[in-house]
Order: sequence, then C-alpha cells, then structure tokens
Amino acid sequence: MVAGPTQEEMLPMPSSLPRIPTADSLQTSRRAQRTVPQWLVAIAASIVLIGSSLGVHVSPVAADTTPPPPPIIPNTTFHGRGYGHGVGMSQYGARGRALAGQLAPTILAHYFPKTTLGARSPGTAVRVLLLTGFVGTAAKPLTIVGRGGSFVMDGVAKTFPADAKVTFVPIAVGSPTWTVKVTSAAGAVLHSGTMNGYQFVRPATPTSLLQLVSKATTTNVYRGAFRIRLNTTAMVMNHVGLDLYLRGVVPLEMPSSWPIQAIQAQAIAARSYAVYRLHPTVGTFDVYDDTRSQVYRGKNAETAAGTAAVSATAGKVLLSGTAVVNAMFHSADGGWTENNENVFVSSAGNIVAGPVSYLRGSSDRAPDGTSWDKSSPYATWKTLTYTGAALSAILAKDARTNVGTLTKLDLSRRGVSGRLISVTVTGSLGTKTVSGGVFRSAFNAGKPAADPQLRSTLFDTKPIP
Repeated sequence: MVAGPTQEEMLPMPSSLPRIPTADSLQTSRRAQRTVPQWLVAIAASIVLIGSSLGVHVSPVAADTTPPPPPIIPNTTFHGRGYGHGVGMSQYGARGRALAGQLAPTILAHYFPKTTLGARSPGTAVRVLLLTGFVGTAAKPLTIVGRGGSFVMDGVAKTFPADAKVTFVPIAVGSPTWTVKVTSAAGAVLHSGTMNGYQFVRPATPTSLLQLVSKATTTNVYRGAFRIRLNTTAMVMNHVGLDLYLRGVVPLEMPSSWPIQAIQAQAIAARSYAVYRLHPTVGTFDVYDDTRSQVYRGKNAETAAGTAAVSATAGKVLLSGTAVVNAMFHSADGGWTENNENVFVSSAGNIVAGPVSYLRGSSDRAPDGTSWDKSSPYATWKTLTYTGAALSAILAKDARTNVGTLTKLDLSRRGVSGRLISVTVTGSLGTKTVSGGVFRSAFNAGKPAADPQLRSTLFDTKPIP
C-alpha cells in the first residue's frame, strides 16, 4: 500500500500566516490590555482557529485572576473610658456626685433605679471563705492564734487565754483525721487530741479576735468565729455579723478619705451585695474574701471613716419590691453605665441573662456634660499603638482570639453605653466572635506586661467623647 498524503499535506497553507505571539509578548499585552488594538484581537482569534484546523491545541493565556492577599490591619490604638464592668454604681461617679452635694440615697437612686431603702439585722451572719485547699504538715501546720482575749473550741471544755496557739496537722499524709494541739504563749501544752470534720473556734469575750496565721498576710486578724473543715485538706470560714463584716470591706472598696456620703452609699451597696448572696442552709460559705465577691480583710483593714459609714447606715439595704438587690459596683463608668444583660454574656457574646430592672444603663454626666467620674485616673485612657503584626501576635496567644494574621476587627456590636457586647476578629485562619470581656482579657494577657491595659469594654480605635 502506498502511503497517502499527511493531514498537513492535504491542507493548503495560508500564504500570510501571522507570527504566533510568545508567552512573553502576551504577558506584555495583558499589562497593556486596555490599549490593545482591535486588529491584534482579530489575529489572536485567527491563531486559535488555525491551530484547531491543524489539530494543534492553542490555548489563549488566561488573565491572572488570583486575588491579592487581604491586607493586614493598619496600626491600631485603642481609646477607652472607665474602669470595670460598668454595671450598677460607679464608685468614682459616687465621689463626684457627693462632692457636688448629693446625699447617699440620691446617689444610690441614680445607679439603682426603682429601688427603695429597707433594713436587715446588722447581726445577720455572713460566712466568708478565708482559706481552702490547705495541706497541713508538721513543719507547716494550720495555725490559729487568739488575740485580745480568750477563746474556746467546740467539744473542748476549756477556755484558752489570749495569745494561745492552736495547730492542726494530719495524722498521715492525705488523712482526714488531724491532731490538734493548743499551747500557751509560753509554750505550755493546754490541750491535745484528734478531730476531723467541722470544728468551731470562737471568741470568748467581746474583745477577742482570731488570727489565721496560715493566711500569709498582714490583714489576717478577724472578728467573729472560725469554722474549720478538716478533711484531706483544710478549709477555714469566718462566721461574722453583717455590719462587723462590712467594717473590713468598705475601706477596701472605697478610700476612707472620700466624701462621707459616697462612703455611706458604698456601705449600703456593699451590705446589699452581701445579703443578696446569703444562703445559710446551703453550702459552706456565702462570699469570697477577694474580688470574686467583694474585698474583705478583717479587723486590720478597718478605718474610722469606714466604721462611721457602716454605723450611720446600720442595717440599711436596697430593695426591689421586698427583695434585697444585687447591688453591683465598679470603679469608673466613663460617663455611662450599662444594662446588665449586655455585660454578663457568654464567651461568644451571646445574651444569656434577662434584664434586671435596677441594673439599667444610663448617662452619668453632670449638667456641664463632664462625667461624674472625671477624677478617676481611668475616666479616659488609651493603649499604645500596635502594628497589625504586633496586634495579631497578642491575640494569637489566646485560642479564643487566635485568627492568625489579623485582617479585620469588627467593633460594631455595642450596648447602650457604647460598651462592646462582642468583638469579631478576622484573619488568615478564619473568623471568631468573642465577648467584649474575652477580647479585653485576651489582649491584657497577651500584651507586653508593661503596656497599658484595656480598662473596660468601652473602647474604640478612635477617642470616645
């Protein structure tokens, strides 16, 4: 068989076949595509047709459609107002109002609307957790000393003199049974035995105080009784009357040099806060002695002004109807308090609490427009300025806010005061939404230690009037 002509031989070749453009020339063409002449477009089309007729696939070079990487956010400075959660009474606001002549009831009526003043017994027992998880050893026993007068122990038919010392040590590591020994100031053994479970140590005279030596602080002397729980570890609670408890609270929560009407407002708020948390038939304690409740440091924290404010308001509490209110307070509100449901949200910023009638946000400004808390060092504040890379690195230290390279920061979801309910962060790893409080916590934990903090969730990337 004689071989026939090839496909190329059977097709007449055009006499003026244009030169096929190279990839480099097409790339240059793309850069100048807005000025490409129509005759060149026609030539490119004919090349595709000719290539097809020759059985050669000629693909036009596609335009580069890869999107550019999203830009990292610009340099950012956070500007804010106030210090604390912003719900209830602003302490610096109360100070400003008192300096302007307002009395404690008027101050409280603003911060806790629709409430009235009522009374509870000043001697109502409050159970304060002082120490928990204490592991006693022979070298480091649980130690209590009576001060200022004699004391007694339940189940022991003796009265021990002032400055006598009680020590508790487990009979073995991890044992729920402890040896107990009482010695005089001179070292004489006054009592010894074993015990477990609950044990009271009580003052025997009005002047008697109890020192919890195992709580390593200079403010470890208390009025009232100690209830001790002895198990594999030890727990100590201070059982003390309501107004005696407040003597060790009010000076820690508000400076005693402030106007007396502000201190009285603080005493009533702190008393209400404590009574709201009493549950005498449930659990082993009612309140912590730190900022998880309100700060309490016992006898050594008492001041003349604080005690005078407690005495002047003896037993007074705030009521909503007939119920004692949850009288929350904070340092400075920045000129506006916030609705409770917008602050105490889920970690993702979801509203989980119902509105409380007496915890409504409202303007807290004087007639001249200045904030009543203007004397606070944090009435207004700002952070340092961070590059996008630096802010990305700060937020990346917390899994809740880690989105890689930060490209967008959404600060639009706010409450009535302007406080952030939630913050949405977007970056190279995706998008996450967290509560304003979580964002504040993540930033404060991740920033260099010496840098200024976010003092509240009332902040923006520009100054807040």
